[in-house]
Amino acid sequence: MGVARPSQVPRRWFRHVIPLAIFMLLLFYLCARSLREWSHLLWEESRSLGPKTGFLPLTALPCLSPGALSGCGSKAQSCIHEGLLPLQIQQQSGTLPALEREDPQCLGPQGMLSRMMRPFSASLNPEGDVELSQYLVGWRELIRFLTPFGSIFAFATREAFAKVTDLEIRVYGPDAAHYTSLAGMVAWERRAGLLERPGIAPQDSAKSSGSRTMLLLHRALRWSQLCLHRVATGSLGGPDAGEQCSDAYNTALAPHHHWLVRQAARLAFLSFPGRGRLLELACPGAREAEARAALAQAAGTLEDVYNRTQVLLAERGLLQLA
Repeated sequence: MGVARPSQVPRRWFRHVIPLAIFMLLLFYLCARSLREWSHLLWEESRSLGPKTGFLPLTALPCLSPGALSGCGSKAQSCIHEGLLPLQIQQQSGTLPALEREDPQCLGPQGMLSRMMRPFSASLNPEGDVELSQYLVGWRELIRFLTPFGSIFAFATREAFAKVTDLEIRVYGPDAAHYTSLAGMVAWERRAGLLERPGIAPQDSAKSSGSRTMLLLHRALRWSQLCLHRVATGSLGGPDAGEQCSDAYNTALAPHHHWLVRQAARLAFLSFPGRGRLLELACPGAREAEARAALAQAAGTLEDVYNRTQVLLAERGLLQLA
């Protein structure tokens, strides 16, 4: 009497059910992730409508204007017609209530942007020079401002912190009389034979001249200024904030970095916060248009300092220092 062969049906069913189960788990994960992002989007949109409006119901669309068809409302951003800057939007909206014309908290006396802008503006003296003490205070505030923005900013601010500290030792050290301004510092270091030769980096970076340290901070300031400006003025249908700040890095800093540093920066930009999150960190509690305008104003202050410093360094032949 023969032994019955085990049925092949369970084995065949088992072979098909494993891929199906994996597919269902993947589908569940994607749905949960989309729901989380959608909930965050609704929360961001409800905050931009003001405290009296409250949260939008989950079934409500955050933006029903025609701009939504072209990507308006993605990544927790409110609907602003593409190509318009915040100030242009306010001008088209007519007369604003008195409350809306007030500066947001970030531009108030104790606001983060205001604390950064004041010393940088004060560093531009009437004689056309840059006061180093005020410049370094501005950098301290800029580092404090940028640190919460993410890993790429944390990397940049660590480098800047070391350079700021190095210059502060000179500004407040025994030779402080020679380090009151950028022009004065360069003139004294040139007379004292402390300047490096163009294109040749010192073997020990800790022994860099103050002028070379200033040049390195100057390049980092350019990247910060470009990045903040593009976050503030970028259109909703254009590149995202990470792509724009990565492009700013390629313009201002990448040509002066080694290959490994450039690759590390490229990876760090993959986790760059979205524009909405950056605006919230830059100007907490403000509406998007207000945060954009405030950040653009801060970027303008950094640009003024950068332009003044660029002219001074170029006139003294220091832009080619390694």
